[in-house]
Amino acid sequence: MEKNKRHQIILNEVHIHNRVLLNDLAGILNVSMDTVRRDVKELDKLQQLKKVHGGAVSNGFNLYSDRTNEVYKYENKSLIAQKGISLLKHGDVVLISGGSTNLELAKLLPRKMNLTFFTPSLPMAIELLNSSSSRYEVNLIGGKLSRGSQLTTGGGAINILSEITADICFLGTGYIDKENGITEVDWEIAQMKKAMIKASKKLVSLTISEKLNTTNRYKICDINALDTLVTELDPSSAALNKYRKEGINLL
Repeated sequence: MEKNKRHQIILNEVHIHNRVLLNDLAGILNVSMDTVRRDVKELDKLQQLKKVHGGAVSNGFNLYSDRTNEVYKYENKSLIAQKGISLLKHGDVVLISGGSTNLELAKLLPRKMNLTFFTPSLPMAIELLNSSSSRYEVNLIGGKLSRGSQLTTGGGAINILSEITADICFLGTGYIDKENGITEVDWEIAQMKKAMIKASKKLVSLTISEKLNTTNRYKICDINALDTLVTELDPSSAALNKYRKEGINLL
């Protein structure tokens, strides 16, 4: 496979899933780890993605300031975020992870609502502080910070979550599939997201449709644990039929 085509595939995977591992890219491209490592290094030098230990993240995922030009499918994610906001009620306690679509939700939050946020995501906490009104309370859940995801992990963070009962959880979703549920590339992050689900009354996934029917190695939850799936698609779209049959609310 020519290098330009490899680069295109790598960028596509990074854009869709925000974070990918070198091992997964080598399998997708059917090339050696050395080859994919060189490709990622070159794309990092071209500032088309951000190289991290063991993989790569998208530029839009890695930044928390004005990222409009860096966010993949920005218009779709903005639409999804607006749909997600419709699920919020005055006085809600909101548990929210990171991810580019969740960050768009944070940017578009109505300023007149009284909301309390808990997040293990450093970029999310900063985005909420930058864009929120004085009516919002923002709580950062502490713990070991993952370099790749910029999300806190570990026993301390999970213990804090055990003391929270959130009204709604907006879970950053990299991979979602009817048969395999919601999955993740990193085991520690998967454990953290499991704890977020356990600490919430309602689970919501904001995701572009390109992530549907994709899966990775570490399971977070079965698909029927999801209360609401929000995509840019019309809820009646045939692409959502298998999720509709599971009784999931579609927006």
